[in-house]
Amino acid sequence: MIVLKIGGDIFKRGLNDTLANDIKRVLENDSIAIVHGGGDEVTEVAEKLGKKQVFVVSPEGIRSRYTDWETVEIYTMVMAGKINKAIVRWLISHNISAVGLSGIDGTLMLAERKKKLIIVDERGRKRIIDGGFTGKILEVNSRLLKILIDHGYLPVVSPIALGRENEYLNVDSDRAAGQIAGALKADKIIFLTDVPGILLGEEYIKRITLSGAREILPKIGSGMDKKVIASIEALEAGVKEAIIACGLVENPLISALNGLNGTVITAE
Repeated sequence: MIVLKIGGDIFKRGLNDTLANDIKRVLENDSIAIVHGGGDEVTEVAEKLGKKQVFVVSPEGIRSRYTDWETVEIYTMVMAGKINKAIVRWLISHNISAVGLSGIDGTLMLAERKKKLIIVDERGRKRIIDGGFTGKILEVNSRLLKILIDHGYLPVVSPIALGRENEYLNVDSDRAAGQIAGALKADKIIFLTDVPGILLGEEYIKRITLSGAREILPKIGSGMDKKVIASIEALEAGVKEAIIACGLVENPLISALNGLNGTVITAE
């Protein structure tokens, strides 16, 4: 079982024949669930609609979208509608039986709404603000995904979760992928992005253990940090390997699985 995370850059530039053919080859011997991102697309559509997007930074340096109610509605529309259906259509066009889902469907992802956020403002001061409509995933309905997989379908999941009050919640797509991989007891989770793995100093790391990943986390730049956090969470939940690889190369999935593309993070 493999969970494949398709980042926003891959949605924009990497939904091509070579990736589709890789997915078909893997499906001959294994099962796959896809989780996608697409934050840049959300920002683009929101600003076209006149809704300026605001980003905040946590004390740990993690940058994220501030999600008020109007933003979470746009986020849901773009993620569960435009992006999710574009990926499903692309897969079906390559004769892959895909089904698009959001975390709302069948309560696939239940999350706790964050009541408050601690952020660092432009002056470097810590502030507490209302949490808006962002969430922390509490539970993944793996049974729903297994039913689809067992009947020959490839689930494609968009990162919107259901809150305890049945509200839409924005959840980080990388961490959603990690949680889904853990719930499915996947063998591997693969993050396809626009860079060839984890950059430390001036070199890309080829292989690192879970404990090593924890150690280097404070040294990793914005964006990649979430993928490493998601990898750590997946490995802690029992996934054997996490691979952060470039999705813009020839045969990106097969080369990642063969250790020729990206950074491999192992349980130990």
